Amino acid sequence: MNPVGSGRRTSIGSQIYGRVKRPIEAALMGENLKAKVFRGGAWLGSGSLAEQVSRFGRNMLLARLLAPEAFGTMAIVLSASSLIDTLTAIGVREAIIQNPRGGEDKYLNAAWWLGFGRAISLYSLIFALAPWVSRFYANPELVALLRVSLLSLLFYGAISPGTHLAIKQMRFPRWAAINHGGGICGVVITVILALFIRNVWALVIGYCAESAARCVLSYLLCPYLPSLAWDREALGKLLRFSKGMFGLSFLNLIFARADIFVLAKLYSATDLGLYAMAVFLVQTPMSFIMNLLGQTLLPTFSQIQGDTARINRILVNVTSLIVRLGMPALVFVFFCGHSLLTVVYGDRYGAATGALIIASCVALVNLVNGQITSVLYAKGLPQLHRRCVAMMAITIIVLIYPLAKDLGLVGAQVACLISIVVGYLFQVVRIRQLTGLNLTQYSKSFLFSAAISIGVLAICLGTQPVGILARPVPNIVLGILGCILAYSLSLGIYLRNNQARTT
Repeated sequence: MNPVGSGRRTSIGSQIYGRVKRPIEAALMGENLKAKVFRGGAWLGSGSLAEQVSRFGRNMLLARLLAPEAFGTMAIVLSASSLIDTLTAIGVREAIIQNPRGGEDKYLNAAWWLGFGRAISLYSLIFALAPWVSRFYANPELVALLRVSLLSLLFYGAISPGTHLAIKQMRFPRWAAINHGGGICGVVITVILALFIRNVWALVIGYCAESAARCVLSYLLCPYLPSLAWDREALGKLLRFSKGMFGLSFLNLIFARADIFVLAKLYSATDLGLYAMAVFLVQTPMSFIMNLLGQTLLPTFSQIQGDTARINRILVNVTSLIVRLGMPALVFVFFCGHSLLTVVYGDRYGAATGALIIASCVALVNLVNGQITSVLYAKGLPQLHRRCVAMMAITIIVLIYPLAKDLGLVGAQVACLISIVVGYLFQVVRIRQLTGLNLTQYSKSFLFSAAISIGVLAICLGTQPVGILARPVPNIVLGILGCILAYSLSLGIYLRNNQARTT
């Protein structure tokens, strides 16, 4: 028995608990902007995590219930339907969030009519163009698939504008319930349908059900009854912001979907299905992080849009966090990508390992670039981001066909990587001119994270000669241990530096 030692340990434990508890309470319980962001991030993160986990489980199950051709056909459906959708995207939600008066009824009413009127027009156009798309890909089934899948446009256009107000006012629990609750409903319906309909129709109907669920939830949780009255001033201001976004979504589509359009012509639906599922494995966590950061940082930057010093500080901190988490993950995918695809989807999906690795690089650069985009939107300058995306679109148009033809599935992602790097470098220059961002300070996080990632690299390289460790599950476990080591080193260095700054 050593009561003195026991008391000392209790005292140390209490001190550590107090040090951890105070900043957490300050971050989560206060009413300042930082506390609202942390609370919002917690709600959105929890909802998005639940949705992405459910999607991940759905894909694992569907990969064993449906043939790869079904995923390839669905990729064509989504890409073709997105083509018309993005031609006239007007950024209603972003306009409401950015505008200081966006919460007024006249703005919300104008936003609803803009969104719903656009949805009706687009559905009519796509309904008429569906036979042409079907002939282009020599697939008669695409006519019905497109016309049914695009019903989701009508549901999305009819969503309650109260959801935009909830995001603007940082009432994130409601938006999380609408967005992620609808996504989970769609996942459940898709899985149930796949048990009875063993083809692409299970995916299409589930996709529509997801949008319908979001629409219903939006009126239950953020009720709003649009009126027939129009306010010209509100409509004009929304359209002025939208003018800066005109064509942006279409350019984004070229970057995001050019690989699907080209691969669908060069390779079989089976190869396209393998590729699409491998890339989706990366896009699942990327979508989780991108949505979480975008939905919290856009209203945050909008509220401090005149304080460039504060914007730069937040931008550097968020970018540093993304890179510190992302670079060790890149090394993990490089060494464990084949094992990951084999365990998650099955042996035949291992053929898309190269595409998975390059897609991971694309995802990391895209995440970092997205934070600069949030600043540009918050300052009411979406046209600056449009120039970035235009450069990306031009680059991928030039590169996608020759690289996909010469390098196969990997070549499509190589074209995407080159394109996103070009756009990202352009935006770095723009944000420096706009906010005076210190590029030396900004780039330190990349060098630090690269050094930390050497720990993961060393573990993976050192275990390559060991036969049993090359098997899928042990290989993944070792990769995870390497990432944990890298993250532990990063956290330790961060805490030490933070303590040095405060003393």
